Amino acid sequence: MSEPGFWDDQERAQEMLKKSKQLKDKVEEYHSLESQHEELTTMMYFLEEGESEFEKEFTKGLEKVKEKLEMMELRTLLNEEYDHLNCVVAIHAGTGGLDAQDWAEMLYRMYTRWSESKGFGLEIFDQQSDPEGGIKSVAFLVKGENAYGYLKAEKGVHRLVRISPFDSSGKRHTSFASVDITPEIDDTVEVEIKSTDLRIDTYRSSGAGGQHVNKTDSAVRITHLPTGLVVQCQNQRSQHSNREAAMKVLKGKLLELKREENKERIDELQGEYNQIAWGSQIRSYVFHPYNMVKDHRTNVEVGNVQGVMDGDLDRFIYGYLQQKAVGK
Repeated sequence: MSEPGFWDDQERAQEMLKKSKQLKDKVEEYHSLESQHEELTTMMYFLEEGESEFEKEFTKGLEKVKEKLEMMELRTLLNEEYDHLNCVVAIHAGTGGLDAQDWAEMLYRMYTRWSESKGFGLEIFDQQSDPEGGIKSVAFLVKGENAYGYLKAEKGVHRLVRISPFDSSGKRHTSFASVDITPEIDDTVEVEIKSTDLRIDTYRSSGAGGQHVNKTDSAVRITHLPTGLVVQCQNQRSQHSNREAAMKVLKGKLLELKREENKERIDELQGEYNQIAWGSQIRSYVFHPYNMVKDHRTNVEVGNVQGVMDGDLDRFIYGYLQQKAVGK
């Protein structure tokens, strides 16, 4: 940054400043933990000498340091190529009418709360609501350092078991929703897409979104013909912005598809490949007859269902990343 001409390339300079801040934050966090550790060591000495008035403060401080250490360890597990990028999340309601649509909306709220707790930004790309209730699908961008690295743990089918609020007989219902996770590809990652492989349709936006909605054909749907992948965006201010956002999502999906294809070939050689399919849920959320959320890949269980629905996902994410690290 001290080199002559550093500011000549504004885009590169801003990127370097961003990286510099991230590194400084990590170093400061380490020094802070080091300082807290020294304080705890001093308190422990007094406790061993019989000065019990430090006991509550010591216990409280120890829990805080353990929590911070776990989060620091979690970040060290985010070492794959695209982990540092923003993340596009797409939620689709499964079969089951209003129950499934309500479940999709509950998941959207859960990820919104989680994003807020991390200080991440959130931007809706596309949302298909139902007049009777819930959402059929929603796609949104989570903006923050390592957003994709964290949220890749959420990809798959999520299962809900509860007494349906839409069933007058009070019967227990099971609902499904799929969560698709892709990195938002920035300009540093090259993805070759031929223009002849794309079909681009424009249409009039619907739903909430301000004065630009329903005025012009600003919404964009892009179909990648060789793979059949479809992405759409309608919540940006212009057709150009919607197209740009949709292309970023498409690039992320193509990279994910390529990685999955490579994984399939490798796992087929090992005889261990398991295709993720509708109904093969990664996690179950049980509201009745008992309260529990269980991740079926890692066996992490949490009894506080409401806490999870309010965005407390770190234990599941941590368990998934630990399992991946051990698997390597």
